[in-house]
Parts: sequence; structure tokens; C-alpha cells
Amino acid sequence: MIVMKRASFDFSDEPSTMKLLLQRVTSARVEVDDQNVGEIDRGMLVFVGVEKTDTSETVPAAVARLLKFRLFADEAGKMNGSLNDTANHLLLVPQFTLAADTRKGNRPGFSVAARPDVAEGLFDEMAEQLLSILGPGRFATGQFGADMAVHLTNDGPVTFLLDL
Repeated sequence: MIVMKRASFDFSDEPSTMKLLLQRVTSARVEVDDQNVGEIDRGMLVFVGVEKTDTSETVPAAVARLLKFRLFADEAGKMNGSLNDTANHLLLVPQFTLAADTRKGNRPGFSVAARPDVAEGLFDEMAEQLLSILGPGRFATGQFGADMAVHLTNDGPVTFLLDL
């Protein structure tokens, strides 16, 4: 009889990274105080969680990853299409809670989350880069620091969590 011991891992020294939660959608919109602040048709809804080790150097990698990530079906029905390959849209939404540490206990910890002013700056940098590439017709954002209502129709459902 083989007895296996449970492995014990200490993740406390692992560097934190920006988290991007991607959802393929047929439509999505963000409302703040019952006002529409961002809306897209078919495309990608991306929730962004900025962590304290993220810097301006993280942003181009995040942008490139979003533009090249293949989650749209090609003619054969395979997920081979990216935003670069299609005319699909992108809605970028700041999501502080993605930076939560949920490895222990029943209450999330936010010790790895970036300070709000840093997170907002990096989110804005990402939004500016994506807007310059996709244009206002294909790109929209939520509102940093606001209590947002996000409405979406997930297509698939297709959802991926990217750690940069």
C-alpha cells in the first residue's frame, strides 16, 4: 500500500501579477448611477485586477495578450480568432476584487492589490493604448472606483483567467 502525503506549498514569495478575466460576449454594457458609461456588441469583456507589483511595463504585455488571445471561432468553429483577426469589440472594466488573496480563510485579503491611485493609473494606461489601437467604435471602458452594474451575455460560455 502506498501512502501519499499531502504537499504543503507556501505561495507567499510568489510575485503577484495583473489578473485579466476574459469573457467572450454577444453584448455587454456598464452602468453607473443608471447611466450607460460603456457598451459593446460581440466581443470580449475584460475585468482587470491590478496588483502592487504591476508597473507601466506590465501594461504593454497585457495589451498584447488581449489583442492576440484567441477566443473567437473561425470558419471551422475552432477558437482561432483574436481581436487582431476580427472586427470584434472590447469592454475593459476595472475589478479590484480580482486582486484578492483567497487562498486561506473565508474572507478575501487585499494585501497584494495595488493602491487605488496606482491601479487607476495603470488601468488608464491600458485603456489609452487599447483605444489607440481599436478606436472608439470597438472599445469602451467601465469607470474606475465607481459602483458599476455590468450587464453581459456570455457567449459559450467562454471565460479565461489570465495571469500576466
